[in-house]
Amino acid sequence: MSLKLASWNVNGLRACIGKGFLEFLKTINPDIFCIQETKMHQEQLDLVLPGYAQFWNSAEKKGYSGTAIFTKHEPKNVKYDIGIPDHSHEGRVITLEYATFFLVNVYTPNSKENLQRIDYRMQWEDDLRRYLSSLDKKKAVILCGDLNVAHREIDLKNPSANHNSAGFTDIEREKFTELLKTGFIDTFRELYPDKIGAYTWWSYRSNARARGAGWRIDYFIVSQSLKEKIIDSIIIDSQFGSDHCPIVLQIDVKL
Repeated sequence: MSLKLASWNVNGLRACIGKGFLEFLKTINPDIFCIQETKMHQEQLDLVLPGYAQFWNSAEKKGYSGTAIFTKHEPKNVKYDIGIPDHSHEGRVITLEYATFFLVNVYTPNSKENLQRIDYRMQWEDDLRRYLSSLDKKKAVILCGDLNVAHREIDLKNPSANHNSAGFTDIEREKFTELLKTGFIDTFRELYPDKIGAYTWWSYRSNARARGAGWRIDYFIVSQSLKEKIIDSIIIDSQFGSDHCPIVLQIDVKL
């Protein structure tokens, strides 16, 4: 069956709801919607989504980080975080298990200004890659979310000016390459290898979005075994409500 999966870093769900989130959800009508940077706990909002089960993983720190998944299809199993205590305080991962695949919603830590969190980020990358590889040994994996890295120069407007900035350092990009080499596919680049101007995040500074000065840091990544199942991988850059825009994967998988 063909599934429509959506992912969006909403940069604060309560704020995004005030900027059209629910209207977008109704219009696009995905089977499963993964969101990142909820910046809230579930009890802080009476969110009624008819037809969708809700799964939340919130940071211990109020108003920070957090992920959620809204799904029309009840999973076989749900796992929060990746089983490593150092990574279990910021609500960054939710995994849903279905009959033929795992869906992993991720909000990768930002390396921060002056790369003050780069060492933690590198440990995160290695641990997440091992976690995804362990899942991939059992069944196919669909990974989505804000991975906080532009992989190649084509994935941001000004690569030279941003070299060594958080999200475009050589080591962050190398970790992404390493993930792909372990058996995963960047679905958007698989279908659109040379497409320029395809961005999912724009700084709030300097009117970046209006100028088209963006970065592609939100992804749908899938196991190599799903390569022939990819129908389309879409960036909906016309949708506002956050400094990120939503992305959509259409894929032929069985639940």
